[in-house]
Amino acid sequence: MATLVRPAPKKHAAAGEEHLVPVYVWELPVRLSHWGIVAAVTVLTWTGLYMNHPFLIFPGPRSWTMGTVRFIHELAGFELIGALLVRIYWFFAGNHWARWRQFLPLTQRQWRSLKAMFRYYTFQQRKPFEQIGHNTLAGLTYIVVYFLIACECITGLVLFATVEGSPTLRFFVGWIPRVIDIQWLRFVHFLFLFFLMAFFIHHVYSAVLVAMTERNAEMESIFSGYKFVDDETIDEEMEIARLEPGHIFSKRKIHRTRDWDR
Repeated sequence: MATLVRPAPKKHAAAGEEHLVPVYVWELPVRLSHWGIVAAVTVLTWTGLYMNHPFLIFPGPRSWTMGTVRFIHELAGFELIGALLVRIYWFFAGNHWARWRQFLPLTQRQWRSLKAMFRYYTFQQRKPFEQIGHNTLAGLTYIVVYFLIACECITGLVLFATVEGSPTLRFFVGWIPRVIDIQWLRFVHFLFLFFLMAFFIHHVYSAVLVAMTERNAEMESIFSGYKFVDDETIDEEMEIARLEPGHIFSKRKIHRTRDWDR
């Protein structure tokens, strides 16, 4: 459910000035899975690059740098799987902005968001589209990113199973090398790393850009969960929410600032 807390100062907005309301958008599981993925991908990137081309050499008879790096890589891989599973579950159990419908252009407003954000990123429009959660263009991009992460997890498990030899793990993924050659799986596993690196650079850039433009605590929201949204955008989001069976939030559930001002 959408929850608004911490009322704004009790004063009426000046003419033409937006009336912003704090909205609890990103729930704790969303934030934890987000930072879990960030931490795991960061560790996996550096350890993966090292395993492909070792750039550190520690002399000594007991030095086992590659084995240590490989072990860290495997631990981070399992942490990534856990974070991804939490986020997939929250696609169905989360609030209005965490659910899978927010990532697809299913309404007219989402289609307008998709077109507007494309114009914004191609320098044809000065301001981004006003949307509480992810804009539709970002949502479609995240679907691709989650697919890449899932492929990394599966191919990583296959490579791990060829070394670790667990009967349970081989039961689930041991058949894949019989369908796709192990060298192709290794190539895909390494190639998708660079796609994720490119997305990471763009993601940070676009998040900072939109945060500076909208001034709605976009960057802070991934820590606190709250964004500041105007009343008109909230009303439009409520219209979309009514299309979601069994998951509707209403004005009665949203404590509007103007109610506190009375």
